Amino acid sequence: MDYTTMNLQLEGMAQEEPGFIPLLSNASALIYQSMDRLNWAGFYLMDKGSLLLGPFQGKVACIRIKVGKGVCGTAVEKDQVQRVPDVHLFPGHIACDSASESEIVIPIHKDGAVIGVLDIDSPVKERFDEADEKGLTEFVHTLEKNLTTECVTFR
Repeated sequence: MDYTTMNLQLEGMAQEEPGFIPLLSNASALIYQSMDRLNWAGFYLMDKGSLLLGPFQGKVACIRIKVGKGVCGTAVEKDQVQRVPDVHLFPGHIACDSASESEIVIPIHKDGAVIGVLDIDSPVKERFDEADEKGLTEFVHTLEKNLTTECVTFR
């Protein structure tokens, strides 16, 4: 997986249109078309103390997730990446898509606060490795430095 190229493409998208929703929409599409063996790639955004579904690629998804619940809510609560090789072994996993077998979730920050997460699911167990975690964390850092002030309404 060439995360350097993905980051350059994301930078280009941010320069073309800095709006928060268009950038997240294209970022989810970029991930979905660039990575293999995925069934969902997208974002959940903080809204009124819980995670609200944002732009994504894939099947219909859970609309709202409480902080501390499931993989996404745990990533927010602990403010750390959650790389789950087998979602069926994750305590409290929320099965939005029964085909999901593994998942990676990376918190997104603005002004020192978690404002959402990047969530990626795969129908393959142990799909995400250390290289994916590093590359996707860099992708989120690229996203964070290009976020506009518009995003602060999602807290």
